[in-house]
Amino acid sequence: MPVSVLTLVRGRKQHLANLMLSLARQTLLPDELVIAWMQPEAFEDLPVLPFPVRHVFVEGEELPLAKARNAAALAAMGDCLVFLDVDCIASNLMVASYAQAATARDGIFLSEVFYLPADMPPFTGNCAVLDEIGRPHVSKPKFPDDGIEEEPDGGQLWGLSFALRKETWHRIGGMDERFFGYGGEETDFAANAAGVGVRTYRVGQARVYHQHHPVSIPPLHHFASILRNAQQFRHKHGRWCMDYWLGQFRDSGLIRWDPANDALEILRHPEPAEIEAAQQPGNVIYS
Repeated sequence: MPVSVLTLVRGRKQHLANLMLSLARQTLLPDELVIAWMQPEAFEDLPVLPFPVRHVFVEGEELPLAKARNAAALAAMGDCLVFLDVDCIASNLMVASYAQAATARDGIFLSEVFYLPADMPPFTGNCAVLDEIGRPHVSKPKFPDDGIEEEPDGGQLWGLSFALRKETWHRIGGMDERFFGYGGEETDFAANAAGVGVRTYRVGQARVYHQHHPVSIPPLHHFASILRNAQQFRHKHGRWCMDYWLGQFRDSGLIRWDPANDALEILRHPEPAEIEAAQQPGNVIYS
């Protein structure tokens, strides 16, 4: 099954270079890398890969994540689509493990994510070092050492790393471009997948490593887009998503919100000092 790896980029040049370096060291090389640029121009002086790299450009002042994923999937030539966040480094078996899973059954496939510290050494292709210094997210389910296990909660899908057949992507309908800016589009995609009977699976040996970037708790710098996308999700599915962030906004006195009904009222917007204070020190590796 031909494999296309797809990544979305705005900034993060070194992170992208490390992602590309990790793809060149796969036990099964992908057939191509598709980069959806959410910026006017591609970076220069990126690593040269032993397979084609193709580029699409996606306009949108706020992060057009759903639109960019759709554009990348449309451009992809492979029958297996691997969505890999620009912040991620792929373990050597990621492509092979995803391809094997997508060949064996239909579904959405997730990989384990290890979060890396801010002071990680320069990546030279040695994933054993990343296994030692990386840490899994405490709220995520345990992944099998090998093989495939069904994940009963499709909402566990997150955009850092997932794969599926191209025909399954189209059957789900791609991503809803009414979600833009930060938050919600992946949870909406998971809900749409469940609605057409697509199951979700955890895949062993497909681990990826999340490269550090500053973390904000709560993510006040995405305040407006989180509220807009949460309300869009509520209107579409009759329930809230990102309720943990909404709860943090409510507890900070920014919104009035009752998860039992449709009401969400903005009391005030966060001040610049609050946004700055929400940024965590470098030892915090995830929210």
